[in-house]
Amino acid sequence: MSMERFSPKLILLLVLIPLACASSIHPPPEAGTYSERRAEMVQRQLAARDIDNRDVLQAMGEVPRHRFVPANVQRYAYTDSPLPIGLGQTISQPYIVALMTQLADPKPEERALEVGTGSGYQAAVLSKLVQKVFSIEIIEELAETASTSLRETGCLNVTVRHGDGYAGWEEEAPFDIIMVTAAAPVVPQPLIDQLADGGRLVLPVGPVGGVQELILIRKQKGKIREEKIIPVRFVPMTGKVRE
Repeated sequence: MSMERFSPKLILLLVLIPLACASSIHPPPEAGTYSERRAEMVQRQLAARDIDNRDVLQAMGEVPRHRFVPANVQRYAYTDSPLPIGLGQTISQPYIVALMTQLADPKPEERALEVGTGSGYQAAVLSKLVQKVFSIEIIEELAETASTSLRETGCLNVTVRHGDGYAGWEEEAPFDIIMVTAAAPVVPQPLIDQLADGGRLVLPVGPVGGVQELILIRKQKGKIREEKIIPVRFVPMTGKVRE
């Protein structure tokens, strides 16, 4: 395929694919304090691209990403890259976190469900933008570590539960926002059912180890509208969704 057939946006998306996936290759650590690096991250990695929601940019500038990664990779916390957090899991690159949050279009009075707590970083960003965040993590050790990180960074409106996120969190439904931070082969029906009218569901969908699609789903008067955003590569969602 010739380059002329690629739009500038598509060229950007192709560049992002390897950055949105699990990676064990670390870029050189940046200089400066964590706060300085975080401010630079917001300007160069987010605002300079297509993240234009001021509230999202502010939240990304407030949450200390280095507090949500293991000590041995903290110096890479503000690079434009995913990082390993142990147990075969990763924290997504800052751009992907910001993009998913912007797509969810959070409001202060809303309630959000996150499936796949991981390090707790995405939940921390959401906590700055909504009234309450409920987050489910299938790996118990990660759920415990994320709970500690969230508490220690002052994200007190986040509740983390150990469990299989495929079924959502029925007793707290409906949710204005649902975000899934691991790739499912299909959109879990329980999550669509637990989405409030006017709600937004953001998740990657696709095969394990291959390129997936980041999907935005909106529910209006019981009808579902699905929009494909960009190709990405996430770690797979596990549990019942694979049965």
